Amino acid sequence: MATKKIASSQNIYQIKVTLLGTKPAIWRRLLVPASMTLAKLHDVLQTAMGWAGGHMHEFRTADRHFGIPDPEDRSMGMQVENERSLRLSSVLRSAGAKLIYTYDFGDNWEHAVVLERLLPAQFSLDLEYPICIDGKLACPPDDCGGIPGYYELIEALADPEHDRHEEISEWISDGFDPQAFSVENVNRMLSPKRRPGKAAKN
Repeated sequence: MATKKIASSQNIYQIKVTLLGTKPAIWRRLLVPASMTLAKLHDVLQTAMGWAGGHMHEFRTADRHFGIPDPEDRSMGMQVENERSLRLSSVLRSAGAKLIYTYDFGDNWEHAVVLERLLPAQFSLDLEYPICIDGKLACPPDDCGGIPGYYELIEALADPEHDRHEEISEWISDGFDPQAFSVENVNRMLSPKRRPGKAAKN
């Protein structure tokens, strides 16, 4: 019987990030250092998915919440652990472990962050992390109304007779293509966040 690998901060993580409620699924596959803090992971997920970053966010597991602590959280009976001091390896410890990452509490974009593989630190020292290795479909525009609003947006853009076609076409002025995805473009945007090899940390 195979023994489950337990993470160390020296591992490289292969994670898959899936925007929940989308069909077909909008997702990204990333290699990130296990030593990365959750605060840094938030920045990486924003870039890899394509969000604009103007809203609040949190990470959670079944029984823990991570983010930027607020005194009001305690008064409401919720303990939010500081994402700046927690490393990914302390939260996702074995293959199959999962976090939920929520961005924008109004539109409520929920992402499953699943640890697919633990790679040794020497996996490839000529790579720089984080790096995107795969993905599918464009990220929805910010502030489009969550999953229902996004699919109405797609429908309206595709149908010139739709009641909101003109309004949405003017709002999405950059020629939004829901099918578009480029690993190269994502990695170009991730490049300022990189440090070489296994030493990449926040």
